[in-house]
Amino acid sequence: MTRRTVRIAMNGVTGRMGYRQHLIRSVLAIREQGGLRLDDGTVLWPEPVLLGRREAALREIADRHGLDHWSTDLDTALSDPSVEVYFDAQVTSARVPAVRRAIAAGKHVYCEKPTATTFEDAFELARLARESGVRNGVVQDKLFLPGLRKLRRLVDGGFFGRVLSVRGEFGYWVFEGDWQPAQRPSWNYRVRDGGGITVDMFPHWDYVLHELFGRVTSVQALSTTHIPRRWDEDGKPYEATADDAAYGVFQLASGAVAQFNSSWTVRIHRDELLELQVDGTHGSAVAGLRDCRVQHRSATPRPAWDPDGPPADRFRAQWQEVPDNEPGGFGNAFRAQWELFLRHAVADGPWHWDLLAGARGVQLAELGLRSSAEGRRLDVPELTL
Repeated sequence: MTRRTVRIAMNGVTGRMGYRQHLIRSVLAIREQGGLRLDDGTVLWPEPVLLGRREAALREIADRHGLDHWSTDLDTALSDPSVEVYFDAQVTSARVPAVRRAIAAGKHVYCEKPTATTFEDAFELARLARESGVRNGVVQDKLFLPGLRKLRRLVDGGFFGRVLSVRGEFGYWVFEGDWQPAQRPSWNYRVRDGGGITVDMFPHWDYVLHELFGRVTSVQALSTTHIPRRWDEDGKPYEATADDAAYGVFQLASGAVAQFNSSWTVRIHRDELLELQVDGTHGSAVAGLRDCRVQHRSATPRPAWDPDGPPADRFRAQWQEVPDNEPGGFGNAFRAQWELFLRHAVADGPWHWDLLAGARGVQLAELGLRSSAEGRRLDVPELTL
């Protein structure tokens, strides 16, 4: 058995997502299972090189997990010929210059979304990667969640017939920071730092819709800041200049209509943080992060409107659970995509979640903000390189 080491410069691992989902639950999890076996029998061994701005935090993470390589110098890491892959989970405002340098250094690039704070920059990254020939990808983790994989199974099996509409509810209450600490960093609420729920979540909705139901052709959105004053990590008040809620209506190429409510100012009265309802001529489904329930047209009840008495139907009980019968079970969504990207980068495995897909998400977010500012529906041009 041959073992092949692939060194990965991982930038932003001191942040919540970079550390928990990408380092611990993805790259180190692959190592814990003995590496990633390729089709030719070779075992791929990922070797992370930790990057970031805080030396003490990097050293502490490296010591905690028995890792030998870390640095605060991006250029030194990129100049190392043994580093093959660059991964970026920094704050969005720092991503573009770092990814540019990685592409120029000839590294394969994998990064979190949004890939940039502006569509112009996101599209440039996709163009540079294409011209340089480096393999590239963007995290699109929702596609690999159990609930959406079940939903994909229904789509592929023709369960819905013609899809009529998609409705998404996402969000939770993020504390203001005065009497309870906020669950999200304060930069999320400042425009100058790349914050805002529209730029954070519309890229997600773009790839979910694009992959499952078809390309978004128009957007009409309302983005707003419901809570204009918050308190930062040091307990100091600041003005929230970025939107904390966004309400979007998307027309799809198929003619279906999608509606997504995204909010950090909503209290949850649903089973999961994200819930999608898909209605079609032959059936409907409600999918969350893990679970999915269906109602076929043959089992659709006939509700009666009666405001003068209690409801006669227990509506939730009329739906059927989609079973967890995925061969091998459902693993961590981030790790599943990491494994695919590493196969792509090293062994030319199949892959299509590239930086152009990332640019498409930033385009939708930018058009959503413009739609909100101008109070009108906007067409979404199709992207090509």
